[in-house]
Amino acid sequence: MHDLHSERMSGSETRAAGGLALVFAFRMLGMFMILPVMATYGMDLAGATPALIGLAIGAYGLTQALLQIPFGVLSDRIGRRPVIYVGLLIFAAGAVLAANADSIWGVIAGRVLQGAGAISAAVMALLSDLTREQHRTKAMAMIGMSIGLSFAVAMVAGPLLTRAFGLSGLFWTTAGMALLGLLIVAGFVPRAAGHLQHRESGVAKQALLPTLRHPDLLRLNLGIFVLHAILMASFIALPLALVGQAGLPKEEHWWVYLTALLVGFFGMVPFIIYAEKRRQMKRVLLGAVAVLLGCELFFWQFGSSLQTLLLGTVVFFTAFNLLEASLPSLISKVAPAGGKGTAMGVYSTSQFLGAALGGILGGWLFQHYGLSGVFLGCAALALLWLAFAVTMREPPYVTSLRLPLSAAALADAGLAERLQAVPGVADAMVVADEAVIYIKVDTQQLDRTSLERLIEPAPATC
Repeated sequence: MHDLHSERMSGSETRAAGGLALVFAFRMLGMFMILPVMATYGMDLAGATPALIGLAIGAYGLTQALLQIPFGVLSDRIGRRPVIYVGLLIFAAGAVLAANADSIWGVIAGRVLQGAGAISAAVMALLSDLTREQHRTKAMAMIGMSIGLSFAVAMVAGPLLTRAFGLSGLFWTTAGMALLGLLIVAGFVPRAAGHLQHRESGVAKQALLPTLRHPDLLRLNLGIFVLHAILMASFIALPLALVGQAGLPKEEHWWVYLTALLVGFFGMVPFIIYAEKRRQMKRVLLGAVAVLLGCELFFWQFGSSLQTLLLGTVVFFTAFNLLEASLPSLISKVAPAGGKGTAMGVYSTSQFLGAALGGILGGWLFQHYGLSGVFLGCAALALLWLAFAVTMREPPYVTSLRLPLSAAALADAGLAERLQAVPGVADAMVVADEAVIYIKVDTQQLDRTSLERLIEPAPATC
């Protein structure tokens, strides 16, 4: 059996991972750059009210949530690239529509259309087609990092670009980045020899119902739903608090977000290391949700000066970054063998629905109850999450493997059951039409020799 970490990524794998990470980053930049500026600059648009500003911020989440899984399934049928090209063109068209809008409704329509370019699942599937098994986790991590980085850049670039070119300039930049992403896929990302059927990176219909019934996956889906609802709602209140309560001109907000994101990023690292190394993920998750709840109450009670708002925002982003990084890792651990792709599809849909609800709810609360209403509403959401998260079990600390099987091994009806008896194997599932077995193992307890003896008939190809 081959060593899963022996060789380096090939040149074409590096190009695929790097190119697709850039496509993700450009698209996410376009989604996120509006967050820090819409509440302050959007009020100049005809017909703007706080509730409609909230709808403009969250609207993309509705179409993104609806189309995310169907676009992934479509990419299995007609190919990854056509779906990605069409998705990026739809996204660019939405940005152009918003750039030319002179009313809040035009911007909302543009954001709805942007969200309809739901290519995340197709990009992940193309990445699976272009990378070998032993490097896929690394490639997925590159995309994860690009999303985190694009969020950080967006918080700073959004206010700076809007200050220089206005809201329409921001949307034109977004359209340009989508087209640049299209050129990267067309010219830089290598061609795939064919589709890889892969249950870890795509949605499998058979796994959908068990995923929706899985109690701990449901808790994690509620978590990402609430996290993004709080983020969107907070970004209606925070920019307005910085202007109204702290007297900081909207052109200067970028340095507050830059400070908060930098400190927040380095602040979360020790907690992530502690959670993984000491196997204390539940404790760290609960702590971060409690801190998020505390931040919203702190904003409500003390958010009247620049110093307190800056302090609260720094702590808020430390907790937010920690949760944003931990939740996908928890999904990977908790999802059954061969079910990670489906679990991540449902998780992403929950995330976008949360973003939609947060924008709409935050705008409505501000219109009717002011800043206090938004902060207390976010605190209530965090409290709801905490109540559900307390009851989750400590996750299994396992790694997913996907190993090829020979015809003889495939014909062995009891293979999965015997594998589950091997010390350190938490779950196993044979998928005949892929000629592979998906296994979840605890690397600290795994009896590697017994595992290899059982799967020895497999050809050592990846």
